[in-house]
Amino acid sequence: MKTLLKSLLVFVAVLVVLFVIVGLMLPTAYEVRRDVVIQAPIGVVHPFVNDLEMWSTWEPWREEDPTIQITLGSTTKGVGASQSWAGDSGSGELTFTKSDPDSGIAYDMIFDDLYESKAEVTYHAESDGSTHVEWVMTGDTGTPVIGGYFALMMDSMVGPMFENGLKKLKTAAERDPVDAIKKS
Repeated sequence: MKTLLKSLLVFVAVLVVLFVIVGLMLPTAYEVRRDVVIQAPIGVVHPFVNDLEMWSTWEPWREEDPTIQITLGSTTKGVGASQSWAGDSGSGELTFTKSDPDSGIAYDMIFDDLYESKAEVTYHAESDGSTHVEWVMTGDTGTPVIGGYFALMMDSMVGPMFENGLKKLKTAAERDPVDAIKKS
């Protein structure tokens, strides 16, 4: 019985050491990237992306966590637009750092006062008049071992939400182009 217990403890210790060694070798930087083609011109897509009040028509977060409460900043469009949120899944805030009606927006984001990311939603016109939209988020967990595993899983955790958001953006922009232009 002593030998079995000793073997079990050695096995667990080896697993822990392997977990730590592999975690130390994993990169802590991550990138999540998704895209979609929307059958509408950039002038229709941009108002949905550039105005945080319009994000409620396409952002995917509330479906993932219905408890999220979003508070818009004093500016909701263009550079300086901001919002914060809190829910069961955590809290955070974002601020637009770039806004160009021809190429898209960029924003800085922080989750739970700990994890900083940079993100952008960019677009360019296709030859058929449609718009290619790409949503990208990059960051670095900065934490060795656990951070490497977290960075490794980021694409599979956030990517499906980006896909859902872009699908909803496509539906909104293709369905309500006149409404979007009026609100811009």
